[in-house]
Amino acid sequence: MIARVFIACMASLLLSPCLRADTLDEIKKRGVIRWGGDEEGGAPYIIGGDDKTRPAGFEGELMEALAKKLGVRPEFKQCDWANLTDLLRGGEVDIICNGVELRKDRVQSNLCTIPYFVNDLQLLARKNDGRLKSWADLRQPIQGDKWHIGVLTDTAAERFLKENFAETVKTKDYPGTTQAMDHVRDEQLDATLTDLMAANTFGNRYPTLHFVGETVGRGYFVIYLRPGNERLRDELNAGLREMMADGRLKTIYDKYQIWNDAQLTLVIPEVQQLPDQMRGGEERKRGWAVIRENLVTLLEAAGMTVLLSITSMPLAIVLGLLIALGRLFGPAILRAPLAVYVEVIRGTPLMLQLFFLFYVLPWAIHSFVALPDWWNHNFALIAAVSGLAINYSAYEAEIYRAGLQAIPAGQMEAALSLGLTRRQALRYVLVPQAVRIVIPPVTNDFIALFKDTSVCSAITIIELSKQYSIVANNTGAPLEVAAVTALLYLAMSYPLSLLARRLEKRVPAINA
Repeated sequence: MIARVFIACMASLLLSPCLRADTLDEIKKRGVIRWGGDEEGGAPYIIGGDDKTRPAGFEGELMEALAKKLGVRPEFKQCDWANLTDLLRGGEVDIICNGVELRKDRVQSNLCTIPYFVNDLQLLARKNDGRLKSWADLRQPIQGDKWHIGVLTDTAAERFLKENFAETVKTKDYPGTTQAMDHVRDEQLDATLTDLMAANTFGNRYPTLHFVGETVGRGYFVIYLRPGNERLRDELNAGLREMMADGRLKTIYDKYQIWNDAQLTLVIPEVQQLPDQMRGGEERKRGWAVIRENLVTLLEAAGMTVLLSITSMPLAIVLGLLIALGRLFGPAILRAPLAVYVEVIRGTPLMLQLFFLFYVLPWAIHSFVALPDWWNHNFALIAAVSGLAINYSAYEAEIYRAGLQAIPAGQMEAALSLGLTRRQALRYVLVPQAVRIVIPPVTNDFIALFKDTSVCSAITIIELSKQYSIVANNTGAPLEVAAVTALLYLAMSYPLSLLARRLEKRVPAINA
């Protein structure tokens, strides 16, 4: 029965693109074209307003014009930028439009329109950093280390640096443009490479930053659709061509101050034919060939997951034990603050705690003291380990508190009567017994921690879940990549599950 359900689910996933072959008629029937993007990117791309389904920004207005051409209204769907192709593939939206670059790997799995924006990349660094004045400076390592450059995850900026400066540059992946600029300002990064329009839009917010060198990495933004939607693509292309011809596209771009001479090339036939040219050539690898090509990358990401887990969990255990001891046996002045700590940490999301540690805390520290480069360059890992340890310490504290309270009160009294001090009684009598009692739940928390490391991708850590998302989006083989990722997680957590079950059986005998 389970096998039949599994086969049915896989078949539905594989056949779903065929079942949604052409959605143009469905769009006109419902009167709505659903499009996906990430509002977190902000101006000038997508700017949220009172009506969350119809945002502003140049892409919001572009979609309004294209929807009007189709005789329908647009409806916006929020999604993390790195997962937009997943949103499209799953059928939750009809198209995605949010600064998604024209790339050969993407057009092999999806349809796309002609380009609607010509995009250049601009390097931003601190004005007072005399080490970085031109692109030529990036060719030389700094004090035996690489340059640390912030980029948006899986973008043309990241690929440009890896293809041209792999020997001297280490890229740091960020979920948003301004977060990378913040860290350049706060000296956690040496520079950031971003879209020229974003650099111009946010430049006034960062007076300590300046443009370095000329623009590079010319690319094109396009609208992506699922395979089989040729009619919808042709309608969108017709709308884009009309807007280019009658000046409406320039009017929108002028409004957001992103028009430049490069946009004049949008009407050139060679530019409009780029998607068709990219779609041809060598056949794209699919299925298990993708796994063979990306297995090492996935294993490296799994290694980061293991590193985060085995470094943060011991810290959480030690901190949790100290908190539990403080609440039960510490001075009265400590009990209330420790209780507040536990409730605050347990009552707030792990991601919010990581954001505070990674984005807010460095800014506050930088206001008072300059931190060394090695600290700044490794702060993402430090913040990830610290955040996981702090978050899990609150849960471990409650587990240890329960374990300590499960020990009969007479144990402490007997220890004191034998001449042990209170500290010795805790160290040699109560804590060892409590540790034995809580081993199974602590082991279960360790297993849960392996999965929770995925949240660390929000602070530029590329662990297994994030690497899955990148590989799946770039290869168009989500099922195979998901299967291997699940097996890797299972390989990491299953031995601990066996250990937990074995310990659960032994604990009653220990307490007998």
